[in-house]
Amino acid sequence: MTLTAGAESNSRYARMLEMARPLEPLVTAVVHPVDPASLAGALDAAAHGLIRPILVGPRAKIDAAAAAAGRDLAGIPRADTPHSHAAADAAVRLVHEGRAEAIMKGSLHTDELMAAVVAETGLRTGRRASHVFALDVPTYPKPLFITDAAINIEPSLEAKADIVQNAIDLAHALGIARPKVAILAAVETVTSKMRSTLDAAALCKMADRGQISGGLLDGPLAFDNAISKEAASAKGIVSEVAGDPDILVAPNIESGNMIAKQLIWLAGAEAAGLVLGARVPVMLTSRSDGPLARAASAALALLFARRQAATRPVSA
Repeated sequence: MTLTAGAESNSRYARMLEMARPLEPLVTAVVHPVDPASLAGALDAAAHGLIRPILVGPRAKIDAAAAAAGRDLAGIPRADTPHSHAAADAAVRLVHEGRAEAIMKGSLHTDELMAAVVAETGLRTGRRASHVFALDVPTYPKPLFITDAAINIEPSLEAKADIVQNAIDLAHALGIARPKVAILAAVETVTSKMRSTLDAAALCKMADRGQISGGLLDGPLAFDNAISKEAASAKGIVSEVAGDPDILVAPNIESGNMIAKQLIWLAGAEAAGLVLGARVPVMLTSRSDGPLARAASAALALLFARRQAATRPVSA
């Protein structure tokens, strides 16, 4: 297990990991873990009691990755498949069969995995699937969620409503009762020349009408006055959200991806990630993720899944 106690205790992810520890681990289909990093990430999450992995992919390649990582796979269930496409399909089948409660990305492209998840025979729900980054930014006083930076390229207003609701639901799972949601644009005023400002205003009104629930929304807000009280004050913005957001909602995938990666690579942020809106949470780990970020992604999935189960209405 490569996550040290010192690294954990110094991170804002520590609280997340502490919250997850008492919970029953998620049975997780780990898709195509054929490189040492993705395989070790899954095994570390298992060692922390966050998941119970089922390794889905070519047995010989997984064994080679285990040997390269110096890991023992004794007693870990397998689902042998010929290649990554088949592994993604097999993971979806495990969920349908009730044998897996979550999915974790291994060494394959996100598009390849998500194609199986959102296919007609996949794991669709009435909610649009979207990705949420949970960032631990050293210069920000609390966890910061950014969405959508990985799935929806140019989302419609209706898709953005689902994107916002998914992020709010995840924040609730971390004990944030009424997350503050900043809807980002290039400016803080509404103009017909920028669709992002119109969408932001519409999303706020949708929240007023109960079409989005559980959060406090404001927008459009430019990044500076969303994240800084001083910048908001200089612009004359009076807002409970400006300067104190829990969630940043990007206008499109390009801006969301740039924001997240700038914070990771320039501000030293740790980044956990999760896809929500499907029947089960999907952990999207990256080859560049460190052990803490991989464990945090698993903790996010566990907290979210168990809260959803606890709050799901009981059928008559």
